[in-house]
Amino acid sequence: MTVLVTKISEHQRHYTLLSTGHQDPLPPSAAVKGGALALFSLLGIPLAITYNIPFALASIFSSTSGAGQGLSLGVLNLAIVIPQMVVSVTSGPWDALFGGGNLPAFVVGVVGCCDGGILSIILQPSPPPELAKAATAVGGGFH
Repeated sequence: MTVLVTKISEHQRHYTLLSTGHQDPLPPSAAVKGGALALFSLLGIPLAITYNIPFALASIFSSTSGAGQGLSLGVLNLAIVIPQMVVSVTSGPWDALFGGGNLPAFVVGVVGCCDGGILSIILQPSPPPELAKAATAVGGGFH
């Protein structure tokens, strides 16, 4: 959807000619602003879950296993912050390489999300042996 909003914005973009001979972009149309606002509003729901649930689960699992909550949350924070820093450092040159705009970085983000989703399915960890044994004893098992 970000690609769609970007393309519509580029198609509808208008400029005004300044007295210096330079062109100054006019603000986007109400449709582009509404589309961007709707997109970010919808993305806010999964983003809120992404920001909260992993930290809550890490806290619960570390407290029940006797591990340090601070260490677990710190490692989880690094897993979030390091990719953000990589994106911040590389997206500007990457966009400039393809002629400017944010579209190239968005496409790389889409590819990264798809890769992450596929890897999370393929590399799904097995449950701890004690949980697997308990589930088998009850007759449920893990699927």
